[in-house]
Amino acid sequence: MRKIELVLALDVLEREKALDIANDVKDYISHIKVNYPLVLSCGVGIIGELSKIKPVIADFKIADIPYTSEIIARIAFENGAKAVIVHGFAGRETVKAVLNVAKEFDGEVYVVTELTSSEEFFKGISDKIAKMAVELGCHGIIAPSTRPERVKALKEIVGDIKILCPGIGAQGGSLEVVKYATHIIVGRAIYNSKNPKKSAEEIYKKLSQLD
Repeated sequence: MRKIELVLALDVLEREKALDIANDVKDYISHIKVNYPLVLSCGVGIIGELSKIKPVIADFKIADIPYTSEIIARIAFENGAKAVIVHGFAGRETVKAVLNVAKEFDGEVYVVTELTSSEEFFKGISDKIAKMAVELGCHGIIAPSTRPERVKALKEIVGDIKILCPGIGAQGGSLEVVKYATHIIVGRAIYNSKNPKKSAEEIYKKLSQLD
């Protein structure tokens, strides 16, 4: 039976709150995903602190020229990230530059194919992005739980590499994507809960039943 992993998107702003929540829910999550809000508020060192609890995915959605993208990726990995997220639309040169850095740290690279919030500028190119991710040897893609039909189509393209689906909870994503995903990313439904541990446990159990 496939096991669907639960990833905590930890987009809070306070260091102590972040560490407290991560420790509370660590038994139910496989990774912690951090974005700019937490890192800009607390400093890049928060990656290393959280990585002592669970592996950290640095969701910087890297999308710059290869030189700058390489620097961003290196900072993330040097500070303890296990994986980084890069925007596929930046092109294969940028993705390759990030992959080269990841190899130095035995890290992983996940490529955004579409955003959960909008497909306006991704229509027609997200399939190409997914194919590129496979061709370059990326470790996974980011696909929108808000559009299960797209996750299914992207699964057919990428095969057995990881598929991480954000958007469950506050954004209204569908757990139908567990049929295709390897990881479900949940943020506000956990960290804004009055009892984050209980909420994480409930989601974890639901995923176990849906596997």
